[in-house]
Amino acid sequence: MRDPAAQPAEGGITEMDEMEKIKDIRDIRQAIDETDEELTKLLVQRLGLSGMVAEYKKDRGAAVQDGLREREVLRQVAERSGEEYSKYTRIIYDTILDTSKAYQYSLMPAAGDFTGPIEEAIKGTPELFPESAVVACQGIPGAHSEAAAMKMIPGAQLMYFSSFESVFSAVESGMCRYGVLPIENSNFGSIGEVYDMMREHKFSIVRSTKHLVNQKLLAKPGVKLEEVKEIFSHEQAIGQCSRFLAGLEGVKVTASSNTAAAAKAVSESDRRDIAAISSEECASLYGLEVIAGDIQVNNNNYTRFICISKDMQIYPGDTKISLMLRVPHRPMSLYHTIGKISTLGINICKLESRPFPGSDFEFTFYFDLDASIRDPKVARALAELAAELDFFVFLGAYQEV
Repeated sequence: MRDPAAQPAEGGITEMDEMEKIKDIRDIRQAIDETDEELTKLLVQRLGLSGMVAEYKKDRGAAVQDGLREREVLRQVAERSGEEYSKYTRIIYDTILDTSKAYQYSLMPAAGDFTGPIEEAIKGTPELFPESAVVACQGIPGAHSEAAAMKMIPGAQLMYFSSFESVFSAVESGMCRYGVLPIENSNFGSIGEVYDMMREHKFSIVRSTKHLVNQKLLAKPGVKLEEVKEIFSHEQAIGQCSRFLAGLEGVKVTASSNTAAAAKAVSESDRRDIAAISSEECASLYGLEVIAGDIQVNNNNYTRFICISKDMQIYPGDTKISLMLRVPHRPMSLYHTIGKISTLGINICKLESRPFPGSDFEFTFYFDLDASIRDPKVARALAELAAELDFFVFLGAYQEV
């Protein structure tokens, strides 16, 4: 007689059914493990054959990249896989081809003239980052750029400029040894204006830092929050304080060139119904009072700044690399570029895209990598990218402090 406990409820599953399923899944997983074992052997064998191809190409001075051959391989894979699986096997084989090329590159001499200038920069850069230098920054005394500059170069002799464009120009012309520029905020995102200017100027990133930004609402002494009718600040600061501003009724918000300039304008104005989103340092500098503190959306509010120089300098301790590039305007081009980097186990800590002016929806891509250019494998991979792409700019190797 069958055990009543094994009888299923209406529409239910018996314990025996469950045990049978467990047995089935174990059998399936065992089959997968055996298949993986065979696949691993075949992949190792394929990499060995790729190494033989690399030796052949090296002897004949041929390029690793062979687009016609890759397309033919992918066509054959799709044909053999059948309609149900072809789109999946193509993706797998894209990765296999990228990995094979990465292995071939490791066996080939470095391509192009990419590594030469970098090696010269490493040799020609002093061991210690300077404690003092003439530094360009956008804004006026009290700006966040000033605080970031002093963090990176404690003895900085600051020159203030009205625009980001002027900072680039001051460095490019040799007027200032370094320039400090904001690049992104942890809450409000990238500063597109600076990214767009990178295409137009020759420079090298030599250091970066993250600056904690605590936004305050500043007004003339004695002014209460309910009296304020207009608030001034930089658009980034306005965005960082959007929730606070949304809670104010009937208050106009006006963009300024920077937060320090907004504070100075409030200080010099005859009006008492205005305020500025700025820093506590600016309150002291311009004789204002804090009428609302820490008004940013998130207290973990950091702005990242870069320090740029005219010529490439690579100081010891570099752990970050920045690149600017464009990829061919066709499917999976960006995927292949990312694949070449990720094959080495490099973390892409930032990927920014900006429209390329005058093009049909083409983009310039900015990469930040957690890696040292002193690693030969990293240098080689970037050299190959530089050789493959029509537009590739090495923006710098540096340390974040």
